[in-house]
Amino acid sequence: MPQRENALLEERKKNIMTEQIPTIEYNTENTERADGKKLARVHSIESFGSVDGPGIRFIVFLKGCTMRCQYCHNPDTWDTHSDQLMTADELLAKAIRFKSYWGANGGITVSGGESLLQMDFLIEFFRKAKAQGVHTCLDTSAQPFRRTGAFFEKFEELMQYTDLLLFDIKHIDTDEHKKLTGWGNENILDCARYLSEIGKPVWIRHVLVPTITDKDEYLLRLRDFIASLTNVEKIEVLPYHTLGIYKWENLNMPYALKGIPEPTPEQVQHAQQILEGKA
Repeated sequence: MPQRENALLEERKKNIMTEQIPTIEYNTENTERADGKKLARVHSIESFGSVDGPGIRFIVFLKGCTMRCQYCHNPDTWDTHSDQLMTADELLAKAIRFKSYWGANGGITVSGGESLLQMDFLIEFFRKAKAQGVHTCLDTSAQPFRRTGAFFEKFEELMQYTDLLLFDIKHIDTDEHKKLTGWGNENILDCARYLSEIGKPVWIRHVLVPTITDKDEYLLRLRDFIASLTNVEKIEVLPYHTLGIYKWENLNMPYALKGIPEPTPEQVQHAQQILEGKA
């Protein structure tokens, strides 16, 4: 890539975190119906997902996220407001209709946004799913994680009903993580350590973004961190893509990574080999 273009991309990445972004109101308190039943703020549902956990899965995408990932392909999930408010019973009834397609490996995955922003609902939903013998999977970046107070008590309870976590580590370097997402990664890495301590199965996911997360230095540090965990069943290197740029445009938000190419298959394979300790 020409030197001038590189410089422009670096300047654009620096500026995105300070450019005006539409104000988003957050409400992480319980959403309940008049009868006291907790409500999920749902963005969308995918009935036959095949890439978010093992087997065929019913995937619920919840609304609300505090991170501002520069490559996010669903910025429309950041806002917590939703026209779809559903109880655990309503969602589970929708999911169970597809149970015959799941086979031995499939089940339900809850993603986001950031799923942990709706933890009270998750506890009820996963508890009822497990009562019907459903495999439960949580897709999270774990930014809200804390080992203190009411959050941790609820997280411990949620883990009782969670079979697997898809755990997204955006960047191993906390300063680079903050540039990329608006937040450091301390809570995220601590959550990964906690899940290792309790032996909860995880699949580590890492988005490979050329010039940002693909440097060998960072990949080797991430490899060493993953190697320190005892509960990792799988490592997935996900190639950066630009399919969600139109959503940024529709929201009148500047896209920081415009001009950065998608990684080649060779780059993805190289990163995969490093993270698996094969290179």
